[in-house]
Amino acid sequence: MKTLARNMGIAALILTAFAVVGTGLVALAYTGTKDIIAQARQAALEASLNQLVPADRYDNRVVEDRIEVIDPDWLGTDRPVTVYRARKNGQPVALFATPTAPDGYSGPIQLLVGVYADGALAGVRVLAHKETPGLGDGIDEKRSPWILAFAGKSLENPRPDAWKVKKDGGAFDQFTGATITPRAVVKAARRFLEYVQTHRDQLFAPATAGKGQPS
Repeated sequence: MKTLARNMGIAALILTAFAVVGTGLVALAYTGTKDIIAQARQAALEASLNQLVPADRYDNRVVEDRIEVIDPDWLGTDRPVTVYRARKNGQPVALFATPTAPDGYSGPIQLLVGVYADGALAGVRVLAHKETPGLGDGIDEKRSPWILAFAGKSLENPRPDAWKVKKDGGAFDQFTGATITPRAVVKAARRFLEYVQTHRDQLFAPATAGKGQPS
């Protein structure tokens, strides 16, 4: 019995040692790679932004010139939304944000929207969705060029009451057999343009004065 107890004690010590060493290795690996992961995420974000606004149009670090805003009515989510600002020679060029279309057919649709300082859309992209393959997933650039039609649009082109799908009397195409999904994206893009128009001064404020919540 003593031998068995001793062997069990040794086994427990060995397992404990392995656990401590394993935890240490995981912590060491995390410490060594977290900066690399952060840099990779930043590079991916910048690449996404540059799909909408070419890098030669601005000269600041967009991912560092940002504020967080909260406005569920305009942005489609009660969570903070980060707004990134692009500038050239200190002057506003464009801003980017990730509003949500909350009323997609299969759930919320997260968007990336870029808006130039003159109020025109730089473009819209879908970051995440759960729409039906072959129907609602036409909002995804990989499935259809439909989303590309937003570039250059504004609250004057088309007029605000035409920011609807054609089935509702608007200017935007819908998909055969799927109206709810494009309707949700069109509505979210229009709402974000309205938000930018209403809060333009606060959203484009210089980084040193842009902290806080636009009202």
